[in-house]
Amino acid sequence: MLRYLITGKDGQLATEFLKRFEGEAAGFSHKDLDIGNLDQVLECLQGLKPQIIINCAAYNYVDLAESRYYDAIRTNTIGVRNLAYGAKKIGALLVHFSTDYVFDGTKRIPYTEEDEPNPLSLYGKSKYMGELSIKEELLNYLIFRVSWVFGEGRQNFIYKLLTWAKDKERLQIAFDEVSCPTSTTTIVEITLRALKERLTGLYHLTNSGYASRYEWAVFILKSLGIKKEVTPVSSAIFNLPAKRPDFSAMSNKRISGLLELSIPTWQEATLERLKRL
Repeated sequence: MLRYLITGKDGQLATEFLKRFEGEAAGFSHKDLDIGNLDQVLECLQGLKPQIIINCAAYNYVDLAESRYYDAIRTNTIGVRNLAYGAKKIGALLVHFSTDYVFDGTKRIPYTEEDEPNPLSLYGKSKYMGELSIKEELLNYLIFRVSWVFGEGRQNFIYKLLTWAKDKERLQIAFDEVSCPTSTTTIVEITLRALKERLTGLYHLTNSGYASRYEWAVFILKSLGIKKEVTPVSSAIFNLPAKRPDFSAMSNKRISGLLELSIPTWQEATLERLKRL
């Protein structure tokens, strides 16, 4: 019997999981397994019968989702429901990753698991409906809300910032978007601890503390000794299609308390990632 089945294998989070699971996991990309297709999902799950399904597949193009909402819904809602239904059929545990963008940013202290979601963007709505789909299908599950995820690959802020820094002497970074940069390493380590302790339910899983995009950018460049002029600007000047919450930092106190551990700060996690560049 297969221990782990991991979707979204080409993404930065699945990459980190697969490094930990030599011989214990099967990874599937969208080309291998379209989670939006229920027949494919059931055939795959009933054939392999994994004990734990870790869903790293997601439509994460926040702005594109405003015009291609069906694509977001197909992966982030329908696909998640299909996995939950399949997990119930074979008696597997489903681990799923949601987002801080389920919140509207009206708070000024970190969001807890008890706060009511109110997503501002179609991307955020598709992710929130994915959460609800799991709760409707399953009694036992793990949902982790994560934020500003960074790891190996190009789909993260660190990679984008360093790319901008190669081409520009002056960078403009938003000061009015605040959340918690979170490392794939941290996410994987806490997920594995939660599985070991047989936790179920919904949790906020982030590195500790929070920062603005501007503060994070300055920290990254300074840590690498890259001298650039970085100007704090309002996110409004970028005129992006999707509305983002101004403040979406989440508290990790619930999960860290249950696991009796201290989760590294975003600064520590960022430095650890920069050492690997």
